Amino acid sequence: MKICVSANAGSLDARIEARFGRCPFFVIVNSETMDYEAVSNTAMNAMGGAGIQAAQTIVDKDVAVVLTGNIGPNAYRVLSAAGIRMVTGVTGTVRHAVEQYHEKALPETTGPTVRGHYGVSRQRH
Repeated sequence: MKICVSANAGSLDARIEARFGRCPFFVIVNSETMDYEAVSNTAMNAMGGAGIQAAQTIVDKDVAVVLTGNIGPNAYRVLSAAGIRMVTGVTGTVRHAVEQYHEKALPETTGPTVRGHYGVSRQRH
């Protein structure tokens, strides 16, 4: 199964990024083999519509599940319409999050966890 994790870098040891639409990377992991692909989030610095653009990137990658810190209403709608399951409140590393999901230790999200435009004014360090 392909799992997408919002991350601050493009590796299995990267930290989970709390903002789905504005994360620097998506790490797409095969949960059976732990092979992965790092995808830069080109929507990260978008003036608007980052969640929609980021979600469409993930839809195009044919993933089954998204693991992230938070997800806004626009991204939630796009992913949900594509049948992609979501888990929010995830912390730690990409590797740990995928292992936890594989072990059924992370419950799925039933709606957006932040309002629209969450993270727009947050400064990158």
